[in-house]
Amino acid sequence: MAPTTRELTLIGLLGLALCALPAVSQAGDAAAGREKARQCRTCHGIDGIARIPIAPHIAGESEIYLVTQLKAFRSGKRTHEIMTVIAKDLTDEDMADLAAWYAAIKFEVTLPE
Repeated sequence: MAPTTRELTLIGLLGLALCALPAVSQAGDAAAGREKARQCRTCHGIDGIARIPIAPHIAGESEIYLVTQLKAFRSGKRTHEIMTVIAKDLTDEDMADLAAWYAAIKFEVTLPE
């Protein structure tokens, strides 16, 4: 039985959605990321918990999110006076390693009663 027009449309939309996902070119090395995170510790902390009020906590964020944001800073798509300068010199490997390190950090949240 041949696929219906609706089925073909859904298959096409799924294909387009998959193509739109950001590609992660390589898996990062968390141990290397920990070493590279020394430059991040002043604002984000080596543990991913921000040390200054204007920096976000990044511990436990997904690797895809972190790499996407670092690439946005590097390209100028996203700007911040500090992060734009820092990200411009990061390689794709540096970004993957940093993302692997911060994504690997686990923490627990306790809701108030």
